Amino acid sequence: MDSIVSLIRPFHILAGGLAIVFGFMALFAAKGGNIHRRLGMYFVYATVVMSLGGALMALRPDGSPTNVVAGLATFYFVVTALLTVRRNHTVGAIDTFAAVAAAAISILGIRAGMMGRGESPAFVFAFVIFLAAIGDVRMIRAGGVHGPKRIARHLWRMSVAMVVASGSFFLGPPGRVPDIINIPALLPIPVVTPLLVMAYWMWRVRARKAMAI
Repeated sequence: MDSIVSLIRPFHILAGGLAIVFGFMALFAAKGGNIHRRLGMYFVYATVVMSLGGALMALRPDGSPTNVVAGLATFYFVVTALLTVRRNHTVGAIDTFAAVAAAAISILGIRAGMMGRGESPAFVFAFVIFLAAIGDVRMIRAGGVHGPKRIARHLWRMSVAMVVASGSFFLGPPGRVPDIINIPALLPIPVVTPLLVMAYWMWRVRARKAMAI
């Protein structure tokens, strides 16, 4: 297992760094434009490698169950966010699978949180992905998602993935952040910023919907 971890770790670290760079660039790029879409795809690719790599490394005997949950949840969020905008979103088998997967990851998060040993953050992932599973079920019952709801679904799922990517780096284990930028008072800013931008765009989406009505 150690040899597998040693093989995966460089790709995980590189993908995590690229996810942060591409994510912040896409965050502030003009929404819907070619640059935003291209950067968004780069972010998805990097986040998939980062999240699955992190989950695999955490499966070792001394690994953290919370990291397994975080990796699987992040993979789920970024993939479903991509599917939301890449398809004319009608319901298919993949949506049912995603809903079941989200529910399973939520249960895994609850079990991980109950293990103690500093695993309580798993409860947060369990709660967030449970909300996402409810959203999946509502979408399936409605026969799809369109208009502002489609944009909002894409937006908040990508933002959650961005928060995990930036949080795992800036608020992760000591020594991960280079000394030149390791200013404790400023480290939460890159983690909170995606949430603030998400709140702004969610407000814009709601305002646009209200104007349409």
